[in-house]
Amino acid sequence: MDRYERILALHRILQNARYPVTVARLQDELGCSRATVYRDLAFLRDALMAPVVGDGEAGFSYDREEAERFELPGLWLSSDELHALVAAQQLLSRSAGGVLSSALAPLQQRIDKLLNAHSTGKHWPVERVRVIPHHSRRMDEQAFRAVSSAVLERKQLAFEYRARSTDEQTRRTVSPQRITHYRGNWYLDAWDHDRDGLRSFSVDRIAKARVLDAAARDIGEDELNRHLAGSYGIFSGEPRGWATIRFNRRAARWVADEHWHSQQQGRMLADGSYELKVPYSSPRELLMDVLHYGADAEIIEPASLREQARSLLALALSNYDR
Repeated sequence: MDRYERILALHRILQNARYPVTVARLQDELGCSRATVYRDLAFLRDALMAPVVGDGEAGFSYDREEAERFELPGLWLSSDELHALVAAQQLLSRSAGGVLSSALAPLQQRIDKLLNAHSTGKHWPVERVRVIPHHSRRMDEQAFRAVSSAVLERKQLAFEYRARSTDEQTRRTVSPQRITHYRGNWYLDAWDHDRDGLRSFSVDRIAKARVLDAAARDIGEDELNRHLAGSYGIFSGEPRGWATIRFNRRAARWVADEHWHSQQQGRMLADGSYELKVPYSSPRELLMDVLHYGADAEIIEPASLREQARSLLALALSNYDR
């Protein structure tokens, strides 16, 4: 236990104790020598102005009246918390250029100060933490700010939306329900007032977003999950059926540990292959993920989904015939 952890533990012990705590007990709970206990008590009392009272004979405690008003100054972190903060610091600094980079710049500076304050001259090897963005899309920061503000302030939102699949541009007025970070990109789940239903929008396709004065319509969490999380993928909808995919022995070792859907069903087969079942509505994303495994995966059923996979593979193969 380092000094910061000991001071924090000592503070909690004295704060929760109903009677004076002996030095012997403090030695045992803090795992340190008698001299260290006295040094930490002196630091807590003299440097941090804690209301420590008592002596080595009767034990130590906090003055009850002053203890109610006392708090440790600043932010005190354990070693595990500090290491987690180092990782968070790298996550922010190494994702430069992302939509959150400028908004989180002040937080980045505060984390840097906290690390310096707790380092006691120690060099933290932050270069040992790597963050590699993958398949993330460029996004308009103003649009992201408007979307997130509307979600948090529970206001309606108006914007222009260009669908990626059709390239059609429409004007939408929605009641934002939640914003989701999925596979390196941001999506807005919302009640679409023009279409009278729940829809998901890719935030990078939103333009000219404007927060309205009207209050957003709130949809219950159960209904949101039933419609937006009931099937596979981000643009899921309520499930139309279940897909069964079989992965050969080579892929089974990876897929058996993967989370595809909250309701997925999986089992190892006698030949070492792995069978996965997931509910789905729109087949697009599911097909993309299954075909990612190439010859290591096979859609077993339903027959319609299997035939779609066959057609996509045939089209892909045709690209190499010329």
